[in-house]
Amino acid sequence: MKQNIFIMIIAFYMDILFGDPSNIPHPICGIGNLITKTENILRKHHCDTPSQKQKSGTLLVAIVITISLCIPALVLFFVRFLGQKVVFAFKIVICWYMLAMKSLKKESMSVYDALKRNDLEGARNAVSRIVGRDTQNLTKEGIIKATVETVAENTSDGVIAPLFYMTFFGTLGGVFYKVVNTMDSMIGYKNEKYIDFGKCAAKLDDIVNYIPSRISALLLCCCSFLLGYDGKNSFKIWKRDKRKHASPNSAQTESACAGALGIQLAGDAWYFGKRYQKELIGDKKRKIEIEDIKRANYLLYTSSILAVIVFSVMGIIIEKQHTKLH
Repeated sequence: MKQNIFIMIIAFYMDILFGDPSNIPHPICGIGNLITKTENILRKHHCDTPSQKQKSGTLLVAIVITISLCIPALVLFFVRFLGQKVVFAFKIVICWYMLAMKSLKKESMSVYDALKRNDLEGARNAVSRIVGRDTQNLTKEGIIKATVETVAENTSDGVIAPLFYMTFFGTLGGVFYKVVNTMDSMIGYKNEKYIDFGKCAAKLDDIVNYIPSRISALLLCCCSFLLGYDGKNSFKIWKRDKRKHASPNSAQTESACAGALGIQLAGDAWYFGKRYQKELIGDKKRKIEIEDIKRANYLLYTSSILAVIVFSVMGIIIEKQHTKLH
């Protein structure tokens, strides 16, 4: 457990300092390519009825998880002949790849910068890189809302949830989480194409995110006080609106963020040319503004640092209890 904690902490601060390594191939891109190729193969065979699509989607989940875990496991197995320090270094690099805090901040601030220049088209293009919804017709307010929502949601998905799995389930636990999360982001939609094929991926993502999303929301509420935001309202809106989403997890951090900033998020959105009705999250105490993108990022960084501290302490306590029992 101690080694997991050290690896998690070092990987976290490497992400803060350097972000995603851009000069070398990213494993998440490799996982994405694997998902696409596997889907294309499976759709060519026995994928006509809803039942067949569900079975094919379940098979895709099994194939992608198996391959994605076997590759780093084999790498770690062979590098152990080079010594434990090399294994330790490889684990740090793998975990570093699994985090996306600096890249999330960078992409969301690209939206912020475009809006500051009054470049609405540039802002739409920038936000399209970090959200799954249609962005070509978004208003200025819609762009800001979409950006704040994705920063809030990915505070859990992109940072705190991977940290949780790295700490308590090791390096391969972090990889497993990111594989599941990537599958959900690619095929977990409830549209005509993926409602059946992506059902297994979406359900599995709901399961693995159940605990981390709630921890993330709680940390966001606590950090609201630290940052001078409306912490009391953050707790209030989280408790009230945390289930206002088709997913049992997505509204957890969105509601905590909306309450902290005193704004209203969510509502109807367009995906693949079709309008989807969504409940509103939060109370509109004031109109959403460009600076809320910065405020959401402050919450992202503060809650992530707090998560590192909390998980480290929990890990040490668990190890001490385990040592006493044995």
